[in-house]
Amino acid sequence: MGANVSYQEKSAWIMLVLAVGTYAGYAAVVWQRARNVALTEVAYVSPMLWAIGISILLSIIAHIVIGAFSPKGEDRKDQRDREIGRFGEYTGQSFLVIGAIAALGLAMAEVEYFWIANVLALAFFLSAAVGSMAKLSAYRVGIPRW
Repeated sequence: MGANVSYQEKSAWIMLVLAVGTYAGYAAVVWQRARNVALTEVAYVSPMLWAIGISILLSIIAHIVIGAFSPKGEDRKDQRDREIGRFGEYTGQSFLVIGAIAALGLAMAEVEYFWIANVLALAFFLSAAVGSMAKLSAYRVGIPRW
């Protein structure tokens, strides 16, 4: 990321890396714990909360760092940044809706809490990752015109 990368684009990279990294870490811990027990019997709550907390904390720290080393006023958004931000947020939020509908269906089917919680967690992480990818794509290629 060179000098020509905007603050908002750097922020999208941070969110993408953290979403993928922390979810991968969470999944690795759960899979490791599932070696000796059924997947639905794994103690998943603590690793999930740690993954969420670490993601939030590292995001705050990373944004402070890029803010400290960015030229004054670089974090200001112009019209293009606002449109790209909106495009990325709408794209990412679609995964929250899909996840909520899936979790609702699982709850109605009285599926174990493990699956409901993990569908919701995956939806949040996918929302951040896909929303960030949409923003990065828009910065590089442009916003698709429908």
